[in-house]
Amino acid sequence: MGQSFKRKVFYIPGYDPIHPRRYRELYRTESAVQGAISGYDIHLSAKNGQGGYGWFVDSEIDGRSTRADLEVMVGSDLVRASMQSGILATYVQMWRTAYIYIASGALWRLMQLRKGPVMAALYPVVMLIGQAVFAVALAYPAGTMLAMWHPGLSWLGIVVIPWVLMGFRRYDNRLFAYYLMHDYAYSAAGRGAYPRELAARLIEFEARVVAALRGDVDEVLLVGHSSGAHLAISLLANISRSGAIKKGGPALSFLSLGQVVPMVSFLPDAHRLRRDLKHLSAQEQITWVDVTAPGDGCTFALCDPVAVTGVASPDQKWPLVLSAAFSQTLSYEKWRALRWRFFRLHFQYICAFDRPADYDYFQITAGPVPLGIRYKDRAPSPGKVIRAVSKYRQTSP
Repeated sequence: MGQSFKRKVFYIPGYDPIHPRRYRELYRTESAVQGAISGYDIHLSAKNGQGGYGWFVDSEIDGRSTRADLEVMVGSDLVRASMQSGILATYVQMWRTAYIYIASGALWRLMQLRKGPVMAALYPVVMLIGQAVFAVALAYPAGTMLAMWHPGLSWLGIVVIPWVLMGFRRYDNRLFAYYLMHDYAYSAAGRGAYPRELAARLIEFEARVVAALRGDVDEVLLVGHSSGAHLAISLLANISRSGAIKKGGPALSFLSLGQVVPMVSFLPDAHRLRRDLKHLSAQEQITWVDVTAPGDGCTFALCDPVAVTGVASPDQKWPLVLSAAFSQTLSYEKWRALRWRFFRLHFQYICAFDRPADYDYFQITAGPVPLGIRYKDRAPSPGKVIRAVSKYRQTSP
């Protein structure tokens, strides 16, 4: 590698119905903040022409220049389609999803790992039940008032129920009950198996990564955030099996952030994901770094997704499990301001840290050092969880 370093970055978001421009704006604002704190220059520019949605980043770090081509793997259309369920259908989804996790024993096993993400999964259930109870409770006084006009009208109080429920859904952009319910229901619908449309989209993603591996870059980096992490695992495992990773080609790296892999890998029919976890964890041709934080209640912090799923092999090499340590890498003031903003904290991995340690999202994606070299001699963070917990460990039906 010469003075100028070239990188192709693919970002795979979690369950997100919003246009990927939000990630460009977040990158633009947060990279400027991190650059000012850490003392480096970083600038975004527009990407023109055909291809996926993305942008260019040019940086000057430690006297070396880098050009990164960032692209968001868009799945927002699939997410929006999965969120079209009406109120009644969402309640049906809720009971079905709860039944899958409880009857399979997955919920109990997940609670043995981290209670935070399990509580996050139970939140929409509690909220939706609470909304229904509130609506039914209002029906009685409404019926009583109608009965004052005519005794035979008291039954019309039930008309209040759908109106109240529609009101709650209207403000779900603040409550996130329907959003989170659709998220968990989508993952659980196939009891851990990928939906057909998502499996087809992964094939499209694979083709773009393979094309990048044949391009003129020094590193191809995949970033999987939240539920996007387990999609990246399956994508990379397929690429590895295909033989597309050539010796002497670009370095292939994978950064998983805030992963929730056990939410899927612990389900009965997640054979493909478990098979992909086992395969990817033993590959020499890649670098896989998994970054979580105990302060993020929506992730399985410091849990090795391969080991806890029970598919670790004797030759397991990856992932390198690291903590973003929010309580240490964020100032007291910022940590205090964000501590109870759970959704915002789940995105902190791709934001600026005002007391950065060795994790810097912007140096990883737009700096002159490949992921494998950056963490070559790094030991896993203390507290790494490797105990096999999943009841289901089969990698084929």
